[in-house]
Amino acid sequence: MEHNREQPKATTLGELRASGHVYRSVKQELRENLLARMRGGQDRFPGIVGFDQTVLPQVERALVAGHDVILLGERGQGKTRLIRTLGGLLDEWTPAVDGCEINDHPYEPACASCKRRAAELGDGLPVTWRHREDRYGEKLATPDTSVGDLIGDIDPVKVAEGRTLGDPETIHYGLVPRTNRGIFCLNELPDLAERIQVALLNVLEERDIGVRGYALRLPLDVVLVASANPEDYTNRGRIITPLKDRFGAEVRTHYPVTLDDELSLINQEAEVAWGGTDPGAVLPVHLTEIIARFTRAVRESPAADSRSGVSARFAIAAAESTAAAAVRRSALAGDAPGETPVARVCDLPGIVPTLRGKVEFEVSEEGREEEVLAHLLRQATAATFRTRLGGADLTGILNKFAEGDTITSGELVSASELLRRTGEVPGLAKIMERLGMEGGESLGEAAAAVEFVLEGLYLLRRVSKETDSGVTIYGN
Repeated sequence: MEHNREQPKATTLGELRASGHVYRSVKQELRENLLARMRGGQDRFPGIVGFDQTVLPQVERALVAGHDVILLGERGQGKTRLIRTLGGLLDEWTPAVDGCEINDHPYEPACASCKRRAAELGDGLPVTWRHREDRYGEKLATPDTSVGDLIGDIDPVKVAEGRTLGDPETIHYGLVPRTNRGIFCLNELPDLAERIQVALLNVLEERDIGVRGYALRLPLDVVLVASANPEDYTNRGRIITPLKDRFGAEVRTHYPVTLDDELSLINQEAEVAWGGTDPGAVLPVHLTEIIARFTRAVRESPAADSRSGVSARFAIAAAESTAAAAVRRSALAGDAPGETPVARVCDLPGIVPTLRGKVEFEVSEEGREEEVLAHLLRQATAATFRTRLGGADLTGILNKFAEGDTITSGELVSASELLRRTGEVPGLAKIMERLGMEGGESLGEAAAAVEFVLEGLYLLRRVSKETDSGVTIYGN
């Protein structure tokens, strides 16, 4: 774990006071550090794509106001990813009473144990330092989650050691108090049983907890952030009205609005270069664009259940699977030694069956799911072809079919073999330039460009195509 700043040296309460340390609540930290980053023009939410003008301003207003936040949005919109960036707005290091289960600040001890030790030790109270990475807690809300998991319960071991049931130190604290002086995230909040949601009411409003029959007031310094799918209110569960009311801000998330945002997300998240002895594959720009258009087309299709949504993981998995197909071809077809595999259009149809489970279809489309996806993929390919190569001079390839010649390709045809079968293509350099491959001398990139042109011409009905057992024959 790498830290930007050296851990402070104070090890006792007296040394902490002498160092000039000033106590700030978690919400003060978030507010002041966020505003400092704004004034310095720094990135406040690294890795978050497409929310700059919509979601992030609302989140920033909520943090400045000191509100707890609930993010509402369909699956795969980056809700959890956004929540996890909030930890980066905390102070890098913060002091806590050494040995405290709920991370009490040495200036403001809250639990019975820390209050007793502070009274006994005074300025000798031992201090430890916690990095901000350790101040974020997360729980996926499931129906079997208990109050004990979140808030706490009686610890039978402590009782067996001789403590009485009335002693607050017999409590085993749950996840929320153990994240005291930090940020706690509850994912998929509606899945939490309603009687368990009630246990969070005091945490959000009075900032304290109660465990079983204890007359215990334990002031917590915690920011609670939750995520939910809006449809969950009626499908699987709901957020009880008093709990919704206690969240200071409700923020709606969304899928990428523009094609550029979709492309940025795929490029950022998809792992197509692995490193090591198997370096992965090159995913050309035009293939990434096809995948982005394909994803957007599936989201907008009336065949897909819009209430469920189509996750960003759909596009990411598509990109990774396409690159993997290129690596598989390289291993089986024998690309030239040292040649990095390059994905081609022929690698796209193979992703349709594997993506089928990521989309919820309308009941009327039952049995036609893969047919619908394949059709949308062809549409995305044609749209990308028109955008990238519309108006380009493609006579160099069209002339090859004038006398009835054919070009055979396929998922196991190597780049060098495809280029050999195609022969010299006049104007190929200009085509590659329009596809973002300017200066590329790779056989794989040249083959990818040729095959994209062939597929585009077929989709525009300029050439014919026959496919059988992974072999594709383009002709006049």
